[in-house]
Amino acid sequence: MKLLCLGGLIFALEMWGASGLLNFGDCKSLVHELLSPGTIQALRGLPWIVNISEKQAPGSVIHIFSFNCSCPPTVELDSVNPPSSFFNQPSFSGYYTQYLAKVTLSSAARLDAQQVNHYQLNLKLTCMGKKWNLPLSVEVFKAHDHPICLGRVFSTAGDKVQVLETVEPQSLIYVVLLRRGLTGFKMMLTSPRDAGSFSINELGQVLTPSQGLIGSAYKHFLLKILVTDGQGSSCQGTLTVEVLPNPSNKVSFRIQFQTFNISEDLEAGRMVGQVQANGSRVRYEITEPVPCPLYSISSVDGLIRTTAPLDLGRNPGAAVTEIQVMAYDPFQPSISAQLSVTINVLPTNTWAPRCTPALLVTQVPETIPVGSILMTLACSDPDSSSSTFHYQLRHHNETKSNHSFRLHGPVLEVNSALDYDSSAPSVQYRATILVTDSGQPPQTSEVPVLVTVTPVNEYAPICPSHTFRVREDAPHGTLIGTVLGSDRDYPPNSIEYHISDSSGNFYIDPRSGKLHLLASLDYEKEKTYMLVIFLTDRDQEQDSTHHRSGSCTITIEVQNVNDYAPECEPPFQEITISSAPSVNAEVTRLMCSDRDRPEQAPGAFSFTIVGGNSNGRFYMRDNILFHDVFSFQSNGLLDSHTYELLVRVADNGPTLPLFSTTAVVIVHVIPWMTTVPTASTKPPMVSSPTPLLVTRIEDYWAPEAWFVVVLTVTGVLLFTILGWLLCRWPGRMALSQQTHGQSSQTLLLDSTRRNENSTGDLRKKKNDETSSILSLVLLSLFQSMGFEMEGRGSSLMAEPRTLLQAEIISSAAAQEHGAGSEANLNSMGKSCFKKLVAVLFWKWVRYIKGIQADSFPCPSHTLMTPYFPPAPPFLFSYHPRPP
Repeated sequence: MKLLCLGGLIFALEMWGASGLLNFGDCKSLVHELLSPGTIQALRGLPWIVNISEKQAPGSVIHIFSFNCSCPPTVELDSVNPPSSFFNQPSFSGYYTQYLAKVTLSSAARLDAQQVNHYQLNLKLTCMGKKWNLPLSVEVFKAHDHPICLGRVFSTAGDKVQVLETVEPQSLIYVVLLRRGLTGFKMMLTSPRDAGSFSINELGQVLTPSQGLIGSAYKHFLLKILVTDGQGSSCQGTLTVEVLPNPSNKVSFRIQFQTFNISEDLEAGRMVGQVQANGSRVRYEITEPVPCPLYSISSVDGLIRTTAPLDLGRNPGAAVTEIQVMAYDPFQPSISAQLSVTINVLPTNTWAPRCTPALLVTQVPETIPVGSILMTLACSDPDSSSSTFHYQLRHHNETKSNHSFRLHGPVLEVNSALDYDSSAPSVQYRATILVTDSGQPPQTSEVPVLVTVTPVNEYAPICPSHTFRVREDAPHGTLIGTVLGSDRDYPPNSIEYHISDSSGNFYIDPRSGKLHLLASLDYEKEKTYMLVIFLTDRDQEQDSTHHRSGSCTITIEVQNVNDYAPECEPPFQEITISSAPSVNAEVTRLMCSDRDRPEQAPGAFSFTIVGGNSNGRFYMRDNILFHDVFSFQSNGLLDSHTYELLVRVADNGPTLPLFSTTAVVIVHVIPWMTTVPTASTKPPMVSSPTPLLVTRIEDYWAPEAWFVVVLTVTGVLLFTILGWLLCRWPGRMALSQQTHGQSSQTLLLDSTRRNENSTGDLRKKKNDETSSILSLVLLSLFQSMGFEMEGRGSSLMAEPRTLLQAEIISSAAAQEHGAGSEANLNSMGKSCFKKLVAVLFWKWVRYIKGIQADSFPCPSHTLMTPYFPPAPPFLFSYHPRPP
């Protein structure tokens, strides 16, 4: 029955194209092993490599393998790399202890060599509680690149087969595998002549020479195999045939147990140790476990090597591995020996701790309580499950001693208040958690931490109460002041301002808080405004709809400005007094007030008598009008019986410019005693004129200072030229008369001598006429300038006029008494000119002072007088009579 199974296995290998080789000796060994249950020989040659075409149909068998198991086994597809659903779970069948398994393509298989040309399959075999990993490499080639030949013989190194020298002639020693479905191909041996007489048939079977191999022990025959198809494609392989002598060999180990200690960090492919058995042509093989996932042994020299990393953290079972090594004669496998090998892997701290999460990036509000947990680390050590860890927090951008975060073991907590407002705009905290295991040498992992603090609108905006002052004459748009709001949240100046002003007189800039004037103010109507300013913060929290608001009261005081002239009540007074010989007698009191300062006392104004005060009999002391002693003597200075006093009342603020008004006081003086006795004892009745209140509004001319200077200089130059002409005119007249007299004397010498006395009289008469003409011209000039005017204004220039007239008269008298020469005339002209200039200068100064006293930049002037308007500031004061 076992022989039938063996025949079925060989037939399956030939039908499905599985790579492998059969030699005569192996066939005997396989038969022997099949007859000896309990061993597994069919799993040799791991890992398996299979070449398939990308056009392979779904359901196709890609690999077949057999194995022995004393109880029902399980075979499953453990993993596919890269992951794919193109492969079915392995199916197997068997009888007794022999099983045959195959791997097939699934119905979803769509192979594409351009995308994936290599699949690594891992099959897991379980038998009697033990597990073996069976690696299977599947190479996918393109449809138009189908290889003609398959197998190791066509590789670069070729393949090798060993046969005994006692093999029968024309025995099958090797089978060349070709692609399924290939037709019209030819196979031949192109070996040199010394390669013997090996042959190959159309089925790809390599046969021993017809004369046999007796005497060819220890020889190596190199066979070149050439395969061609009908399309011109070909492949060439190399097969080495080693002839072995007739076996008469014993295989044994000197010891039964051997132990190797290696480090965990030993890389894959490194040597673990070497086992040696006595005998010739000894081959070595690991018989348990099969397959061996961590170690492999060289069949020739017995070197044991690692096949995978020895990671005790991932595979703790790799700490101690027991394997069974069999040494055998390849030509007589029954001649073998067993050796128990124990491999101890010493742990090495290779891997750093692995923590979850590996990175912390989070946002927390600034109001998070101290002690709040931000993260709890879960760490493990791949090297050892019992390792302990040490945690350390390293701060990067904090220099203060009281750090913002702390570690309690693997727990990251808030250590101090996270104030966004004090640390903005740098509101990110960077730190690193260092996790160190307890292995040797210690390994450390780093867990980066990035915590962003988000703002929270905690505080309402505030502004201090403040008082602003503004003049009542401030124009529209005047900046009154700035409301300085503040917010403890960041940014501190992100505030909007609103105003509650029912009057509509003020406006506040919503962004800057600047308070502006929108309408005119009137101190007399409203002195104080109370405004409520509302403040609303913005952009101080991630939630843009969350705002806080506050308010404050702003007081605006209107500053009084002098914009009203004083008002006297009554504006016109008529009083009758007696001329009693008293000094400092009170006549009346002027009761005046100012709308700019209603609380001002009546005496706080400036009172000045500007007209009608003949002979200076009245004077003002504060708001009280006093009079002095009157004179009604006929031989002395005669005072008037009626005085029309013009009193200018000027305020004193509160600001410039000053305003004034004129009050009229008519005083009738009754003489207390006279030099002429009265005819009747009944006092005469003095009829008081009916008061007539005349209001006249006139525009003042208020020249600039530069204009006054230019006018003054122009007047001085004008009068200088006029005086110079007046001085030169008498001399020229005298010179012309003298020249005319000399010429007359030359022509009429005799007549002159005869009439000498007559000529002297005539010259004296001409000089007198010249002096009289000059005097008349000067007097006429003075009269035209106002020196001979009558009335109340003539007293202002009485004294200078009298002196000037006296000088002119004296100069004329001097001329009449013998002054007739040119020198006298020049002296008289210069003297008159000097006095004229002095008088004109004095009058000009008076005029300038009058302009400065009466010039106020007001739009109108109200004058109250019973009969006549106030005198304009001309060169010489005068008072026109009413019509």
